Amino acid sequence: MSDTILDIEDLNVYYGKSHALKGVSLSIQKGEIYGAIGPNGAGKTTMLNAIAGFIDYEGTIRYKGQDLSQTKPKEIVESGLIYCTEDRDLFPYFSVHENLLMGAQFRDDRAAVEDDLEMVYDLFPRLDERREQEAETMSGGEQQMLAVGRALMSDPEMLMLDEPTLGLAPVIIEDIGNALATLQQEEELTILLAEQNSTFALNHADRLSLIETGEIELSGPHDEFTDNEYVREAYVGVH
Repeated sequence: MSDTILDIEDLNVYYGKSHALKGVSLSIQKGEIYGAIGPNGAGKTTMLNAIAGFIDYEGTIRYKGQDLSQTKPKEIVESGLIYCTEDRDLFPYFSVHENLLMGAQFRDDRAAVEDDLEMVYDLFPRLDERREQEAETMSGGEQQMLAVGRALMSDPEMLMLDEPTLGLAPVIIEDIGNALATLQQEEELTILLAEQNSTFALNHADRLSLIETGEIELSGPHDEFTDNEYVREAYVGVH
């Protein structure tokens, strides 16, 4: 994990007169899970939207050394940086299998697509059991697995996940966590994890940043967060 894959310097985002992100800077190394934690409205999703090219920003975002400021969202996806949004954005009347194939719509390496399909089904056996089921009829947890699986079908080098555990049952959260660990260890995937569920992020991230009111208040390796009294009391509920 010696190479920087994503580098953000002095990132500022405005919504009208509201200063949503205030000078955010961080670097993510290839192959690591990086957690961005903080309360709802802190700016985590805004940061991901800026990286994905969905909103205007000031500052610098570099992915694999390339400045993304003039790069269109489709080109960012084609470069291997894939965003799995909180809304999931599934095709509700498509089957599980069809939704997964939609994730690979811009790929022409058909043999590798088939391999990735089996990888996703191995990662999430529930999806394998429901290949022909329509997405809208699935539980929230199953839909989240499908959203992550569809993102993986785009063959990412780096995956951004926005609140992947929001509203999910503990057993599904555990499944999601196990999947992230497998993706990091076996696929060497870089993951940016934006989470209100700080315990989940602390359990899985190598390094983290705490974002509050648009600013990074603390950044560092996992151990610095678990040992930090403020983080423990305010975000993990440990006294």
